[in-house]
Amino acid sequence: MKHNSTWLLSCLALGILITSCSGKKNDVDKQEQSVSTVLPDAKNEITTQILKRRDFHHELVSNGKVSALGQADLRFETSEVIARIYVKNGEHVHKGQKLAELDKFRLEQKLSQAEDALLKAELELKDVLIGQGYTSEDFSKVPVETMRLAKVKSGYEQSRSQYELVKRETEHATLVAPFDGIVANLFSKPYNLANTSEVFCTVIDTRGMEADFTVLENELAFIKTGDKVMITPYAGGDSFEGSVSEINPLVDSNGMVKVKAVVNGQGKLFSGMNVRVSVRRSLGQQLVIPKTAVVLRSGKQVVFTLQEGKAMWNYVHTGLENATEYVVSDKSQKGIEEGLLEGDTIIVTGNLNLAHEAAVKVSD
Repeated sequence: MKHNSTWLLSCLALGILITSCSGKKNDVDKQEQSVSTVLPDAKNEITTQILKRRDFHHELVSNGKVSALGQADLRFETSEVIARIYVKNGEHVHKGQKLAELDKFRLEQKLSQAEDALLKAELELKDVLIGQGYTSEDFSKVPVETMRLAKVKSGYEQSRSQYELVKRETEHATLVAPFDGIVANLFSKPYNLANTSEVFCTVIDTRGMEADFTVLENELAFIKTGDKVMITPYAGGDSFEGSVSEINPLVDSNGMVKVKAVVNGQGKLFSGMNVRVSVRRSLGQQLVIPKTAVVLRSGKQVVFTLQEGKAMWNYVHTGLENATEYVVSDKSQKGIEEGLLEGDTIIVTGNLNLAHEAAVKVSD
């Protein structure tokens, strides 16, 4: 009886063990099926382009500041009361246009007195010459030295100088625009006394602007007079095209060279603006790839090419660059191991997580 009970207990334990193992196996199968469903074995989608030689524009970028080619600081020459101001800051003016004028009463009185004094001096000069035996018809024949002494004795030269001075002051009591431009730095008010030591206003020719910027001495090989530049204000807005007008033949203590570029600001660039200067110069036919095509593998630059539906990596060495492109070495050149061949199909997007010989799919 005792023997039979022991046998029954053993059979029961074995059945429980078999059932437990079967359950675990079913759970594992379900897990594998679940993982297979969540992580499907899909190909990487990519975009490609055919590598061809084409004209490459090297881009040199620097920071600069804009200033006006034409800029005139205007001031009154006499301390009189400002009678009228015809313009305001930011207003566009034309050459010869009135900007402001002084009260001319005192100046006109001084000019009238100077005219009378000059007329009296002319009469005195004639009297001196007649006293020396010359007639009015012979004044043109008077020797130079004799005429000079006669003018000094009569006070003619002094009177004439005073007249010319007052006449100039009267004429400059009205400020006019020296060229087409825009008014700036106008802070005076009517009925206040003009300060001859201060600038009344500034007229800026905004059509002709100049950008001052610097380049490193090792970048001088990539810039020359006449190169195209693009000027973009940091404040935002449109970019403006210009050209390099001047390269200062001196390297400063920081290894920098000063460069100037002329640009037509179309009235939208202000003197003193901070700008980004991009100098573009054609370097002829080169093997050029987009920057997105280059990835790093083990600290080296790699470009994937498409061969029979697989991504094949190629070590490359990039050279010159601009904002969007690199120049790469040509593998067809003798002794070059790294690089690409013209006609290769390079992968330009979808390449960040690719491995060598990974299956890929070109997206539509």
